[in-house]
Amino acid sequence: MKRTIVRIDEELCNGCGKCVTPCAEGAIVMMDGKAKVVKEELCDGAGFCLAVCPTGALTLEEREAKAFDPELAEKEEEKRGSRIINESCSICSNTEEAAPLIPIRTKGKSAWVCVRCLPALIHG
Repeated sequence: MKRTIVRIDEELCNGCGKCVTPCAEGAIVMMDGKAKVVKEELCDGAGFCLAVCPTGALTLEEREAKAFDPELAEKEEEKRGSRIINESCSICSNTEEAAPLIPIRTKGKSAWVCVRCLPALIHG
């Protein structure tokens, strides 16, 4: 089946691992110092990982891939347990414990913004 899936350019990947935590389904893992999509059936194609990549190594592409498997993704998430994003809002410094964080790209840089600051960022 043809669908949208994350593609990781290994040459651009610096191995920082920032894309792993936002991938709730667990499709991205670190292997040999690089981020890799290990099971394409875990990638839902939502692209939350894209905004946090400081090198632009992640893109979305439409290609032949296994169908997304929500049941497998749920099982993988249960195995991993809850994960806290060790980041803070680039505007107010809130952590994930104070308000949900969203990965963004702004002014050519990757950042996180909390839902409280997002409206001001959007509307000015």
